[in-house]
Amino acid sequence: MKTLKVTNSFAELSPEFYTRLEMQGLKHDVQLLHVNPKVAALLGISREVWESPEFLNIMSGQANLPGGITLSAVYSGHQFGVWAGQLGDGRAHLLGAIEVPTHDQALEIQLKGAGLTPYSRMGDGRAVLRSSIREYLASAAMDGLGVPTTLALSITMSEDRVRRERVETAAIVSRVAPSFVRFGSFQHWYANKRPDLLRELLDYVCSHFFADQLKPNYDDIKDKVLDFLAIVVRKTAHLMAHWQSVGFVHGVMNTDNMSVLGLTIDYGPYGFMENFYPNWVINHSDQGGRYAFSQQVNIALWNLYQFANSFTLLGIEEDDLRSVLDKYADDFYDKFFEIHAQKLGLLELSSDDDELFNDFWTLMAKQASDFTLSFRRLADIDTNEQQWLDLFKDPSEAKAWLERYQSRLLSDPQSPQERKERMNSINPLYTLRTYMAEEAIEAVQNGSPELLDFMVKILQNPFIQHSGAERYAQPSPLEKQNIVLSCSS
Repeated sequence: MKTLKVTNSFAELSPEFYTRLEMQGLKHDVQLLHVNPKVAALLGISREVWESPEFLNIMSGQANLPGGITLSAVYSGHQFGVWAGQLGDGRAHLLGAIEVPTHDQALEIQLKGAGLTPYSRMGDGRAVLRSSIREYLASAAMDGLGVPTTLALSITMSEDRVRRERVETAAIVSRVAPSFVRFGSFQHWYANKRPDLLRELLDYVCSHFFADQLKPNYDDIKDKVLDFLAIVVRKTAHLMAHWQSVGFVHGVMNTDNMSVLGLTIDYGPYGFMENFYPNWVINHSDQGGRYAFSQQVNIALWNLYQFANSFTLLGIEEDDLRSVLDKYADDFYDKFFEIHAQKLGLLELSSDDDELFNDFWTLMAKQASDFTLSFRRLADIDTNEQQWLDLFKDPSEAKAWLERYQSRLLSDPQSPQERKERMNSINPLYTLRTYMAEEAIEAVQNGSPELLDFMVKILQNPFIQHSGAERYAQPSPLEKQNIVLSCSS
């Protein structure tokens, strides 16, 4: 690890942004459960390094990253639509960032579950093995699907005991991203009436992460804010288009869980759609359905409004901010239909395609067909139409839509083989069904980590067949579909 070039640009901000502190690492029977080779390679970490005692000590919170500065960040936010005040990294410790020659930005490493921080509130600073495995798998799955996301480098586990609904064992997952700055990071300084620190954070994010998309100098702060906001609006809209296209439900879309870089962050009670229910709510704490699948696009916009409002502290007029926010719908639909043209194998879009797309979603919802396989099996209708029809309760209704789709394909300038290859490169054969994560957790708890490794391999390349994974390419067993989860982690 000593050969890595470690920095921490966030630590160069004013001390009000964070607290420097020591971690409280795992202690009893600490083991390295898994390392994601793809993420390790991205960071320039070899197998020799990750098999070393030094790596285990760092990733279990027992040692700092050489040359790094360990800290936890403060932020605020809205939770379930209600202002929650100060929040912050209650169990996350930023170790520093590794400069990666193959990447245009240094990548930060953050440990989740490494002990108490000044922002822990009523928590214990720990993460349980169960939720750590779920986050680890989700990070691999979203990366494999091409959805912008934080990554997960490793999981360390222990026999340390922590109490949730029951007594469980503690673990630490190491997260990787260019930055973990979130909407709530800006909201915090608005709420505390600190325009100086709000401006400092704005300048930091713009110079470190959006320098190639913004002018080097601005005469007017308003222009800088509006240009920056436009980028965040677009990235957020595109992220929502990706989520909706793969059937991802985040579960806790609070403003403190929204990345200004347009990344999926903070995997808690998330899920991937199985049988399609547009109003599916995976988080059992979400009694009102605020964060249902069908609400995510609108909630993201609501969150953007709260984020944008922070800049009124810098004298930006609400009308000017609203003019940028008004672009969100176009940004979302442009990306959403671009992705769906690819998912349906269409090289060119016609004026009637919106209706074809919408009717397909209506068909899936009405018949509660398997979301992932309804798209995937479309690629094989020339040779196995019945396999696709079997996904629907009323095959005759599905057949009627299919005939319209086949008629549309006649005007698309691709061969059937070209179209199939395009569709199979964007429509996964595998998705992270909740029962799969539960099986991996149970296997690890029973002393068999091999299934976790197998699932990471499947999920990081979900578009090709994997030997031994045949049942994961089928609809979930009825009793294991659309499981509801808690925030407990």
